[in-house]
Amino acid sequence: MTPTRRIARRPSVRRRVALAAAGLVGVLVLSACSPGDAEPDATAAPEWELTAQTAVPSGDIDSFTWVSYSEPYSLDYAYAFDYADNQVLANVCESLLRLNPDYTLSPGLAESFEHPTPDTWVYTIREDVTFHDGTPLTAADVVTSMSRHLDPEVGSSWFSVYQNVAAIAQTGERQVTVTMTRPDSQFNLAMGGSAGVVESAATLADTGADYGNSTGLVNCTGPFALTDWKPGESVTLTRYDDYWDDALRARAGEVEILFMTDPNARVNALKSGEVDGGWMIPPDAIAQLQGSGKGDVYFGLNTAVGSLIVSDLEGPLGDQRVRQALLMAMDREGILDAAAQGYGEVTNALTTESVWVGASEAGLDEAFDGLEEYPYDLEAAKKLIDDAGVAGEEIVIATAPLGNDFAVISQGAAAAAQAIGLKATIQTVSPSAYTALFSDPTAREGVDLFYTSWYLSSPDPLEMYGVLRTGEFSNYGGWSDSDFDALVDEAVAIDDPAQRSEVTAQAQRIANEQLPWLPLFEGPMTVFLGDRVTGVAPSVAFLYYPWAATIGSR
Repeated sequence: MTPTRRIARRPSVRRRVALAAAGLVGVLVLSACSPGDAEPDATAAPEWELTAQTAVPSGDIDSFTWVSYSEPYSLDYAYAFDYADNQVLANVCESLLRLNPDYTLSPGLAESFEHPTPDTWVYTIREDVTFHDGTPLTAADVVTSMSRHLDPEVGSSWFSVYQNVAAIAQTGERQVTVTMTRPDSQFNLAMGGSAGVVESAATLADTGADYGNSTGLVNCTGPFALTDWKPGESVTLTRYDDYWDDALRARAGEVEILFMTDPNARVNALKSGEVDGGWMIPPDAIAQLQGSGKGDVYFGLNTAVGSLIVSDLEGPLGDQRVRQALLMAMDREGILDAAAQGYGEVTNALTTESVWVGASEAGLDEAFDGLEEYPYDLEAAKKLIDDAGVAGEEIVIATAPLGNDFAVISQGAAAAAQAIGLKATIQTVSPSAYTALFSDPTAREGVDLFYTSWYLSSPDPLEMYGVLRTGEFSNYGGWSDSDFDALVDEAVAIDDPAQRSEVTAQAQRIANEQLPWLPLFEGPMTVFLGDRVTGVAPSVAFLYYPWAATIGSR
């Protein structure tokens, strides 16, 4: 599908890392429009405010309801690798470090850490923290929890974080030391996400294979306990009254998170007031919700880039010219308008500037200035297809009924392929089967492309490019480039973020040239808050930060 309506673009805004590093509070105004204003001009680009924090609650609240686009695949932190999983787990389980809404890191279950040698990280574990069953947190729990990522029987989705770990040991009553096989700056940065979660060792032993599912549940240290999971329906979180951090003690007694895979059902539930809020509002519903009189839509910091993952390099997309041709045949501005209603901007990079925390000006310039832009040009794209000799060959594009953006992007990619002489088939699967594309190689068999809104879980772009090294778990197409691998390995060993950014920038340029994934656009994180509730920070950090704890009565 080639969208026929083009709307004016706002000037590109370079949101440099100072936005996060300065400890932003209040609102950064990118435009003059706010939720509840008059119906926007359909011929103009949408305008919005980037909000760091919504209004402070007037008081606590007995309970509130939330809506999620999908049921979690698992609440075992070793497999929590998607939005549906982590938005629940963030309120229940905690990590050694805390990833804050501005994408800075601060102490979590580790009250401090040290880096005494290039190959060691030493964590001092807090006292007076208890699990939801009342038992105390110990250093032994930390060792057990972290060691699961190294166990091939577990098959952790976060193994890549631990790939350079030689040993994890308790080295004091409240001390855990991680020894690396080589210097690894990324390990500690990842301790604010699922890779740093701590669970009770006794619970892991007692629940066994049922850990993290609807039968075994979890037993962590967060502001809420997971008290019920009704498969196919909802999970219930209950305030943990003995939570250790007074600053994040839950304002609500209970939270019910409902699973609604139908985007229309989600939107109707929000519009009617049936549920109090939800993350990741379908872009085509933003205007409806803004005018519903039932609450407000907020826009916040994001680290996600919407991209097409090339998952089969044995077929026609194995030729770099074909990948370039397909991207040039996609009217990305038009797709942004149709898929995201223009909320965002086209990008040629696989990272947002929001994750380049501590980067130097030289690193940012190298990373983003002068990238290959791949403008919409069908004739040039057709020539690349002819040069590659693949005219008439077929590609398969997987999609799922997760929202209008998935339909638009899959159809847009198929139309672009056909316009330049390829055949294209769209394969529609269930939401759960789509999630399996990211974890099960057999699910990707026969699939050439699938869409992702890929977020980063740490404040460093190297997380993205580490994914694309040869042989990595999430290098779904098996792309390989020795120069790229060498740059990523070099950057991993650099502790200083400014110096590291200048090497990472070179890796970003290789990815921009070779297109192992096809970058489409980036945009803000969205959240809807109904009239009853307020207090959330509308940031993609909701995947690791206990967002529900801050929500109270409006």
